[in-house]
Amino acid sequence: MKIISTRRSQVLAGRIAEILQKPLVDVRWTRFPDGEIYLRSGEVSDRMVIVGSLVESDDLIELLLLTDLCSGSEITLVLPYMGYARQDKQFNPGEPLSARIIARTLGSGVSRVITVNLHEKTIIPFFGVPTIDTSLAGEMARDIRELSLISPLILGPDIGASDLARDIATTGGWESDHLHKVRLSGTEVRIEPKEIPVKGRDVVIVDDIISTGGTQATAAAMLLEQGAASICTVCVHGVLATGAYTHLKSAGISQVISSDTIESACSGYSAARTITDALTK
Repeated sequence: MKIISTRRSQVLAGRIAEILQKPLVDVRWTRFPDGEIYLRSGEVSDRMVIVGSLVESDDLIELLLLTDLCSGSEITLVLPYMGYARQDKQFNPGEPLSARIIARTLGSGVSRVITVNLHEKTIIPFFGVPTIDTSLAGEMARDIRELSLISPLILGPDIGASDLARDIATTGGWESDHLHKVRLSGTEVRIEPKEIPVKGRDVVIVDDIISTGGTQATAAAMLLEQGAASICTVCVHGVLATGAYTHLKSAGISQVISSDTIESACSGYSAARTITDALTK
């Protein structure tokens, strides 16, 4: 077995290779004058693990090129973060079912797929091959424990994050709850008032994705008004688009922590151990 990765996920792939004690294939990426992506790699083996998060369109092209490169091998595709997963149904007339076509495309030519905290698990059948969706709840609990908070409250910003909050809290032996969110647009939300015992407590807002940060920032403002001692946010996928980090910090959130499914300065813990556990099953 060898590990190979897109440019997006080099560090995570290296951590996976180190845990598994398997070679990491050297890949050199360039572009043709017309902008097309070109790669050249070292030698592949009969069993390959491709690691690559899909955040932008170029990531998809890189994943497809790596799949073709490894086409003579048994391929496991590791998708730490899968963009387009939110469009899991046609919400309005004239929309594509984006998650379906992306999953079908990525599932073609591979033997199995491993994902991390998919936003919508309903898309799993679209891959067309055996697919495991892993959860980083345990890793998130370990990271929160290292923050040395006193009696933290683990809070999901909406009902969709309540299961994640509960799983983290159960692992850490903490309390959990969730807020009620009403989405006004793609970037605006309203958090409905809810009585939660936050006065004088350290609150950790947890979610699978932080995109624009609007949900967490709105929640933080309400919680600080209710007397929370401090607020930090821990997520799986730190997309952090459109100035999300500064938006969150200016809202009074002390720390913004994400995993390395999308590698950034906020990556405070790793998905590598969870992924390697799935790879060895």
